[in-house]
Amino acid sequence: MSYFKTAILLAGMTALFMGVGYLMGGASGAMIALVVAAGMNMFAYWNSDRAVLSMHGAQPVDARNAPDLYRMVGELAHNAGLPMPKVYIMDNPQPNAFATGRNPENAAVAVTTGLMQHLSREELAGVVAHELAHIKNHDTLLMTITATIAGAISMIAQFGMFFGGNRNNNGPGMIGQIALMILAPLAAMLVQMAISRTREYAADDMGAKICGQPMWLASALAKIENASHQIPNEDAERAPATAHMFIINPLSGRAMDNLFTTHPATQNRIAALQQLAGQMGGQAAVSQRPAARAAGPWNGGASRRGPWG
Repeated sequence: MSYFKTAILLAGMTALFMGVGYLMGGASGAMIALVVAAGMNMFAYWNSDRAVLSMHGAQPVDARNAPDLYRMVGELAHNAGLPMPKVYIMDNPQPNAFATGRNPENAAVAVTTGLMQHLSREELAGVVAHELAHIKNHDTLLMTITATIAGAISMIAQFGMFFGGNRNNNGPGMIGQIALMILAPLAAMLVQMAISRTREYAADDMGAKICGQPMWLASALAKIENASHQIPNEDAERAPATAHMFIINPLSGRAMDNLFTTHPATQNRIAALQQLAGQMGGQAAVSQRPAARAAGPWNGGASRRGPWG
């Protein structure tokens, strides 16, 4: 996504934030919201990656305590023409992953323990390559800033119910306050969703090319989608504004390809990867059903667990 589109998105999110501030406190509320939004943008630029990693309990690892994972990330980053990102592991049973950071020189890739336990080495490589594609496409700054502002919009809309909004006869009233509490977070969520869906397809495509095997990622997506229906992600439930950052929606995992999902339908993503594999002369396609399990080419599908746990 270009810097111009990023600027437009951030301007839209800031305008929404100011609009909520205006309804809460009139012109002065809008100005306060503008100042707060500017401060949040600056904070998010420099610190949101650390904040998001902290929300999900991510711990840094290196070549000493996670040699296989660290080496894999390094090799794939080299394939992508990227500097070595920081590597984190989240102690979470749901298989999932995300990337963060303001630029490729200050990026991080975080994977859950569940991801390393459920996926084969090849599938994990596909997921890591997808996250590196986000870094290469400069998606990560956009992802973290929108998560920060969307969370703030939800918070200020909730506060409006307690403080009663603008008292100078310009406020929305109780009915308006209730509508604001519902619609403001929804509007912020729709902005996140609009960019997330296109971004995920682009990262799937580039990630498949980084690892050289589209079906590794397709197989991983099928497994993660299946597990997301069965294994809750409590950290993500406490921070739902970060859901769009993950490779698969950690909140529900529903694959309905409509306006109200944070990610494209998984079967559509798999279909696109199958098509890419055909173009690249890849392997046979996996089933598009989320419950289907596709074997990675390194372990023949003999084990349900990857080589990590």
